[in-house]
Amino acid sequence: MGAKYGEEEFSGNNFVLSSTDDRRFSKHIHDNVHGNIYIDPLSLKFVDTEQFQRLRDLKQLGFSYMVYPGAVHSRFEHSLGVYWLASEAINRLKTYQGLELDIDRFDTQTVKLAGLLHDLGHGPFSHTFEREFLPRVCNGRKWSHEDMSLKMIDHVVDEHNIDIDSESLKRVKEMIIASENGTSKSLKEKLFLYDIVANGRNGIDVDKFDYIVRDSRACGLGCNFEFQRVLETMRVIDDEICYRAKEYLTIHKLFAARADLHRMVYMHAKVKAIELMFVDAMTKANDVLCISSYIDEPAQYWKLDDTILKAIETSSGQDLKESRDLILRIRRRELYQFCNEFAVPKDKMEYFKNVTPQDIVCSQDYDSSEKFNIKDDLVSHLLPTSYQDMIVRVYSKKPHLVEAVSEAFENFQLKTYGKKAQVHATPEKKKRKQLRNSMLEDFYLQSTLEVNKARTSSLLTSYATIEAPP
Repeated sequence: MGAKYGEEEFSGNNFVLSSTDDRRFSKHIHDNVHGNIYIDPLSLKFVDTEQFQRLRDLKQLGFSYMVYPGAVHSRFEHSLGVYWLASEAINRLKTYQGLELDIDRFDTQTVKLAGLLHDLGHGPFSHTFEREFLPRVCNGRKWSHEDMSLKMIDHVVDEHNIDIDSESLKRVKEMIIASENGTSKSLKEKLFLYDIVANGRNGIDVDKFDYIVRDSRACGLGCNFEFQRVLETMRVIDDEICYRAKEYLTIHKLFAARADLHRMVYMHAKVKAIELMFVDAMTKANDVLCISSYIDEPAQYWKLDDTILKAIETSSGQDLKESRDLILRIRRRELYQFCNEFAVPKDKMEYFKNVTPQDIVCSQDYDSSEKFNIKDDLVSHLLPTSYQDMIVRVYSKKPHLVEAVSEAFENFQLKTYGKKAQVHATPEKKKRKQLRNSMLEDFYLQSTLEVNKARTSSLLTSYATIEAPP
């Protein structure tokens, strides 16, 4: 049972697929971004589990909906979108280079499953749980939603007796963590398959294609990145997915759109203020609810989702009062006050990995298998030199201390850089603003690496592209 290399087919408990693209056996779903998508029977076995359905209760953008009311879409629809784009990507490669690359049904199915299951391990309010809450309560323990996704996949397979062979499962999990590990450790061939869902080589993958378009639409923002052009023109050269040279601006738009989303949505000052308050509430509640203990076992972890906020808010115990009060402040918009921010001067960021795009690897036309470098200044003098900022922000938990905190923040900049790095002074109106509640510490200093985290800092080092006729 399972994947059969000789016969090139996948079989499940009660079906045999003669073609992974045969829509007669597929579940039809209408997606508001991609339109009609079709879920094959094996993938549907994963979808129809409580562990996968849990993704409906995980907002894709965390607390961004508190600023952008339309940003209430979930990890569930994003996962379906990535599944579909992964399917489209592998099928296009198979159409143009299937014989040359020996793409079989085993390859197609594993790529699709990797796209479907890549976010199965996300926690409540997405990255806030992983990057802000857990580091506070787990004493430096390393934990990632990607690793939890792998554990969750094993749990789902065992819990629901899904008939999938071990080699298929291993390949799916390798594809999910490809952005962390770079390339496959178990295979010496078909490395291009690992570029599709989580591209650890240059960061151009269908995961970004989906969330950039989906998040932009949900927030009502324009998006001029056309992933369809990238999917249609990609080819494989030297075991790497490549894109035609004339699409260099489309590739740059991918990262520019991502940078815009980070600046305008993901790192919005009020969104981050709400996140900080939620993390404070979760931290205080952790001793009572033992939230962090759920991250060890998939059988318990799948029970965690965004409803943890309502559970704390509606609790009656005195031991959760401080957490309830913080959530009440969020509801009443009595937020931690954003005082000011500055971008770390570029010459002071040497301890971060360089994410400046250096070269674009290209090929001239469909008939060429040659790759060469194109310098940015040969493309355009208007292209950004970097898609990374290191932003340092300061928040005051006590509104009446905004002025004092702002002054201390300016002194910090003068001491550190010999000048004020912030763009403007904290507005006098903000300094005078008073709120009824004030909380604990005088200020909360937060450093945020916007646009690209260190772990994705290799995204822009090179683009492999190939040229096509118009």
